[in-house]
Amino acid sequence: MTIRVEHPLHRRRLGRNLAVGLLLAAFILVVFGVTVVKLGTGPMAGAQGEVISK
Repeated sequence: MTIRVEHPLHRRRLGRNLAVGLLLAAFILVVFGVTVVKLGTGPMAGAQGEVISK
C-alpha cells in the first residue's frame, strides 16, 4: 500500500463542496419554513376542525 500525499487542490475542492452543501441545506430549510408558514396562515387554516376565534 502506498502513501499518497494529498494535493492542495483536493482540500480546496472539499471546502467548496461543503460550502455548496451547506447553502443547499439552508435554501431547503428556508423553502420548507416558508411553505409551513403559508400553509398555516392561509384561508383554509381552520378547516381541519380547529375553531378560529376573532
